[in-house]
Amino acid sequence: MGRGDKKSLKGKRTMGSYGVTRLKRKPVKPRPAAAEKPAKAAPVADAEPKKKAKKTEKAEK
Repeated sequence: MGRGDKKSLKGKRTMGSYGVTRLKRKPVKPRPAAAEKPAKAAPVADAEPKKKAKKTEKAEK
C-alpha cells in the first residue's frame, strides 16, 4: 500500500483522484448580509417578579 494504490489516501493524492478515502471539499457559500433586526421591547417595570420555590430540607436518617 503506497503511492500506486488507488484505494489508499496516499495513492489517491498521487493520482489526483477522489473517492470515499479522499473526499472533495464542498465550496463555501457566502453568507447573506445580516438583516437589520427590530429592537427588542423593553421589559415592563410594573410586572411582579417571579417567586422562587422554597427548598425543602432533607429528611435525616
